[in-house]
Amino acid sequence: MKPDELAAARVASLAPDYVRRIAPYTPGKPIEELARDYGLPTDSIIKLASNENPRGPSGKVREAIAGAVAGITRYPDGNGFDLKQALAARYGVGSEQIVLGNGSNDVLELATQAFLRPGDEAVYSQHAFIVYPLATQARGAVGIEVPARDYGHDLDAMAKAITAQTRIVFIANPNNPTGTWWPPAALKAFLDRVPREVVVVLDEAYDEYLDAGQRSRSIAWIAEHPNLIVSRTFSKAYGLAGLRVGFGMMDATLADLLNRVRQPFNVNSLAQVAALAALADADYVAESAELNRAGMAALCSALDAMGVAYVPSHANFLLIHVDDAAAVYERLLRQGVIVRPVGGYGLPQHLRVTVGLPAENERFVAALKNVLGR
Repeated sequence: MKPDELAAARVASLAPDYVRRIAPYTPGKPIEELARDYGLPTDSIIKLASNENPRGPSGKVREAIAGAVAGITRYPDGNGFDLKQALAARYGVGSEQIVLGNGSNDVLELATQAFLRPGDEAVYSQHAFIVYPLATQARGAVGIEVPARDYGHDLDAMAKAITAQTRIVFIANPNNPTGTWWPPAALKAFLDRVPREVVVVLDEAYDEYLDAGQRSRSIAWIAEHPNLIVSRTFSKAYGLAGLRVGFGMMDATLADLLNRVRQPFNVNSLAQVAALAALADADYVAESAELNRAGMAALCSALDAMGVAYVPSHANFLLIHVDDAAAVYERLLRQGVIVRPVGGYGLPQHLRVTVGLPAENERFVAALKNVLGR
């Protein structure tokens, strides 16, 4: 090892062991990267890997962003006053109960920063969003992974996994990457079982894709359960993934703690303006959810015809079973179709496929037929 490499290794060794053991989060492959790697034209590639809204942001959002560009020389409102006021009015909470995040991932991280110390425990499900174990490990805490049931959360087993050392329980509903979902009554019964000194983070990133009758009254539950944090995002149905803006709703006492560890300007000015416009454009979100329902039905029908198994989904993606997922993923890439391998979630025989626009869904189905010879 060269002297400079040796010195760098010595410096790196100063980091806690639990940090050095973190396996970094791997996002969906960018279109530009695939174009470079395989020499494909960028406009020939479709990306169905990251659960984005294939429609992009609404026209009203684009107009709002264009009108705010001149102000980017100034720092954003660090408190996000206007956005918090709009969210408070929409969801019937006080603005002091809202924490803004650089995506809902940020809110999840803030919860672990505020409540986890080395040696504490966080409980989450097998096959759940990989940020839960990553954020837990980054605090030196111990992750307790509870085996899944039918690809989803086993709420009874998770409740039994809570110990005196448990500080946080993560629940994703619907769950990513499996698309599984628990009805409101089951969630409420679970909350009632959790000790009040344990924080429950209910991650509802895909809530807008649920039918109205499937949505829980999770925000109303906060008054009865001051240990509950409900996280939401503008990255999915609202079409703002590239701007990174999410939010959490919780008891004001918890919000105050998360805001103490939050970066001062974690949500940029364009993201705040865009989120305000997106929140006001309810028709666009409803249209996106309807497009997703139609696309989901078309994909399921095509997969059924091919004999490809999948997990019924309540979100905007499908988890499909393809045996040698790594090989199928690679062959799809060569056809300019990006999906998401989920071996890191303990699902090496599966791929996650985002529901796209009708033409994108048809393109994926044709490519998969070609790969599987069906």
